[in-house]
Amino acid sequence: MGRIYTALLQFFDDWFFTQNDEEAFLRLSYSGKHGSWDIYAQARDEQGQFICYSVYPQMVPEHQRPAMAELLTRLNYGLILGNFEMDYADGEIRYKTSVDVEAGELTPELIKPVVYANLGTMDHYWPALAAVAEGRAEPQKAAILIGP
Repeated sequence: MGRIYTALLQFFDDWFFTQNDEEAFLRLSYSGKHGSWDIYAQARDEQGQFICYSVYPQMVPEHQRPAMAELLTRLNYGLILGNFEMDYADGEIRYKTSVDVEAGELTPELIKPVVYANLGTMDHYWPALAAVAEGRAEPQKAAILIGP
């Protein structure tokens, strides 16, 4: 087990999670103000990286993917820590935060902002994601209504 994966296991010790030791990731569930979703905490020990993904639970229907791509572009502009991404092939949306610790050690002080910024951002923008995915709002209006 690598040092980054070990640090993740220690950080998430009091959270409920399932782990995949072979692929070095933890799967957790989270409920925010606006919805519930899965989180993946992935260790990339060879690269010296920790990546946290929040995965929106609904796949975006194919006909809504262009609108969602526009929304994600609008939301990403100005985000400091992390970014939204969509798999255009299947409509999966996720928010990604990460840290590179190749030259150092992954500590709880480095893990915490990566995880909490991820959770907070996904929850904050959830209403805009849902509105566009469900066809209830145009991307520009959804982005403006949710604010920074």
